[in-house]
Amino acid sequence: MQLFYYFGGSLMENFNDTQNEERPKMNPFISVWLHPKQTARYMINEKSIGFAILIMSIGYIGSIMSGLTDSEFFTELSPWLLALLCVIFAPIAGIIGTAISALITWLFGKLFKGTGTYSDLFKGLSLTAVPFIVLIPFYLIWLITSPESLLDPNFMGSLPWIFWPAILASIVVTIWSFVISVGVVAEAHQITNWMAFFTIFIPGIILFILFFVLFFIILVGAIGVGMM
Repeated sequence: MQLFYYFGGSLMENFNDTQNEERPKMNPFISVWLHPKQTARYMINEKSIGFAILIMSIGYIGSIMSGLTDSEFFTELSPWLLALLCVIFAPIAGIIGTAISALITWLFGKLFKGTGTYSDLFKGLSLTAVPFIVLIPFYLIWLITSPESLLDPNFMGSLPWIFWPAILASIVVTIWSFVISVGVVAEAHQITNWMAFFTIFIPGIILFILFFVLFFIILVGAIGVGMM
């Protein structure tokens, strides 16, 4: 009997070792570009919430920097101070933004019988920040070399050479981040890509309608007050 337990235990240890060896190792910063679903599963199964926050903290630097476009209330600040503020506020913006996105996709995914947990979606959706890392050098160069053309919406001078590369990179990154989000939601909820698309699209339409109605009410109210 002891011999049986010895060989049985050794067999199970070897089996577990084999499983660990066969488990794929990924670098989410690289693999997510071409394999969003596999990377999402790797994040869900192998990585911690802390690692997800690390990804967001880096990616949201690029996201916040790209959001500085036409932000005239920052024109009085030093470019280096603005860059530092982007680094400081990136983790906060990343956590809040991803937490809200995860909550929305978790709830609406249930409409399509999705099985993902909130934690799965939070960790997976952190990957949507990865493409925005590409924007950091573009907007940092733009911010340092020509802050007026980046921040001032009334800028009338010649545009810097970095303008079109930054805009083109922003378009590509935004589209690819959305593609990644569809793959992440599909993998986390174990649903089709189309179901994942509508899981993201439906709440987006609802929010757009709500904001439009709110804007219309405020506009009508302002006109009414002005006519009094």
